[in-house]
Amino acid sequence: MKVEIFNSKESLGKKAATDAAQKIRSALQTRQEANIILATGASQFQTIEHLITQEGIDWSRINMFHLDEYVGMSPTHPASFRKYLQERFVGIVPPLKSVNFIKGDATDPKAECQRIGNIIVQHPIDVALVGIGENGHLAFNDPLADFNTREPFIVVYLDEACRRQQMGEGWFANLDEVPSQAISMSISQIMQSKSIICSVPDQRKAQAVKNCLENEVSPMHPASILQQHPDCTIYLDDASASLLSGK
Repeated sequence: MKVEIFNSKESLGKKAATDAAQKIRSALQTRQEANIILATGASQFQTIEHLITQEGIDWSRINMFHLDEYVGMSPTHPASFRKYLQERFVGIVPPLKSVNFIKGDATDPKAECQRIGNIIVQHPIDVALVGIGENGHLAFNDPLADFNTREPFIVVYLDEACRRQQMGEGWFANLDEVPSQAISMSISQIMQSKSIICSVPDQRKAQAVKNCLENEVSPMHPASILQQHPDCTIYLDDASASLLSGK
């Protein structure tokens, strides 16, 4: 795991996107297609904004997956991660080879986990763009995260800290509106990615960053598992890095 610190969210996002694009281009040099994971949420705004401007990527050879979606969430809801990615990425870049959205509003969430899981196991991930939540979560794997399941996608319950973050970012008017369950990519599936680009700006993430980067790997700090990935870079700004030792 490598850590890079920048003086602004803008410079963080630009470098994360530039590095992600280089890894995508590298994958396309050796195979006919590349497989990527995109994260959502406020922490990813700048990274995705810069990723869509990168040159030299044949998007028609890209299969895209995303990390999570709320159970029962319509793709037209303002907080839907499908809506987020459709508006900020899928609808802007040239047509992708495939867009593999999690259908949060599927009648049977466990069956939906199986459906999308069956697809992703056929597409080993080259580059995963992720973030770290205020409670240290990775995707929607809140503490205590399940480090053991080998299912690619699982139904999870969201803890109050996670739900308060979603409200605080402005996706919901109040806590009662935030769903209590989601379909999330599992920790083991994320860790199978060849490369991981982790963008984590803002002061509100500083304690989680410290917990996940400086403590032992633990399900209490789910993103701490990234310490064990052979090609993971954490992109921080001065605010999110402010509690790290030596800062």
